[in-house]
Amino acid sequence: MNALLRSVWHEPRPPGPPARAWPDWALVGLALVATVLEGVLRPDLPFRWLQVAVLSALVPLLPWRRTHPLLVLVGWFLALDVLALVTGDGDGLYSAVVGLVLPYALVRWGSGREALAGLAFVLVSAVGLMLVGPTSATDAIGGVAVLASALALGSAARYRARARARELDQVAARERADLARDLHDTVAHHVSAIAIRAQAGLATAAVRPEAATEALRLIEAEASSTLAEMRSMVRTLRRDGPAELAPTPGLADLRRLAGDDGLAVDVGITGDVDAVPPSVAAAVYRLAQESVTNARRHARRATRVDVRLVVDDASVQLRVTDDGEGAPARRDAGFGLPGMAERAALLGGTFDAGPGPEGGWTVTAVLPRRGPA
Repeated sequence: MNALLRSVWHEPRPPGPPARAWPDWALVGLALVATVLEGVLRPDLPFRWLQVAVLSALVPLLPWRRTHPLLVLVGWFLALDVLALVTGDGDGLYSAVVGLVLPYALVRWGSGREALAGLAFVLVSAVGLMLVGPTSATDAIGGVAVLASALALGSAARYRARARARELDQVAARERADLARDLHDTVAHHVSAIAIRAQAGLATAAVRPEAATEALRLIEAEASSTLAEMRSMVRTLRRDGPAELAPTPGLADLRRLAGDDGLAVDVGITGDVDAVPPSVAAAVYRLAQESVTNARRHARRATRVDVRLVVDDASVQLRVTDDGEGAPARRDAGFGLPGMAERAALLGGTFDAGPGPEGGWTVTAVLPRRGPA
């Protein structure tokens, strides 16, 4: 138990709370309207306009519940406690139920210390309200159940977000490993050529100066050492099994994306693809391959996929579109799109995916022609 409390106490805040947006202000507007209507419709409420005024002043604090969860929660419940003492009404306005988003936000966005302190304050506040006015056991149990539900939902959302972040980190790690393999294959090709030339130089060293022979030996040793170190690095990055031995695909292999499943894949290439470095070419092929695969799996009633590649002096531009029935939500609910974005970012490029202007799905990637700086 002590270990659990220490773990919660040192829990940091989750990163990246959402910025205040129109849903927050819509919530404020609805809460204000409900508060005023309740004040009009409940003439028997003690000090009703005082209660309406206090709650109306508290409601605009709701949009700050993610960035200042403890401060907003303490201010909200403390003001309601003081109001209950002044009016002698422990129930108050029914519209105050909107404050249940505060315990949720505290557990979802607060640090461990803030969560523990806020929960302790809420418990003391609840006990105080029960002492102010007569509260039946049924009402007390119902209030505890509602509060526990809000806390449980906040905890579940926090756990789910953390699990999602871990999975995205794993996707990024896999993409880095795949990119490391592509880079390894590319560099290994050139280093192997150096080693072969060095060996050829050694074979003809009898008719050459002794210094040239020694230089060739150094080149061969350095090339062999580099290959060994790079293979070791790739084995370290790829922990799930041996490295693939197939040649790294390039831009010339894009036409192989067409299949025999009835979905036509049309590939158009503009520019000098031979001038694109192998690492960038391999990344572009992987992006196009993943995009076509997503179209086959997720595009409803799609009959055609267009793959367009444009190579200019500065960049390599890839655009993949399909004619399926578009959807406002992202079709790829897994981790394919984050992985593609990670691969593009590692090479200093940009990536975007979403519904096309004329339906279907569009994937766009722009990579620097010479790779990352």
